[in-house]
Amino acid sequence: MMRMVPISLADGSTALGVEVLLPKTTLLAVATDKGYIMCGALDVALLNERLKDRGIIAGRAVGVRTLEELMAAPLESVTGTAEALGITVGMKGADALLLMV
Repeated sequence: MMRMVPISLADGSTALGVEVLLPKTTLLAVATDKGYIMCGALDVALLNERLKDRGIIAGRAVGVRTLEELMAAPLESVTGTAEALGITVGMKGADALLLMV
């Protein structure tokens, strides 16, 4: 099953939350037009190394089970392009998304 929901950000903009229920796991992501945050399934090293030329703006939070938890959780890792925007490890997902709008 897949669920897509609008996520209201503190600045009044809206992001898109996506929840994909898979056997024994749930994939979570919240995206803006510029970038996204995602659950622990995101391979930030791959984005930084093999896909570096794409300049992907993304962050990863681990141990989250809902979109709400993803928004509140500190980011465990971020891409180099995200860092260039001021997004840092330890920043809450919701705060990182504000820098992605």
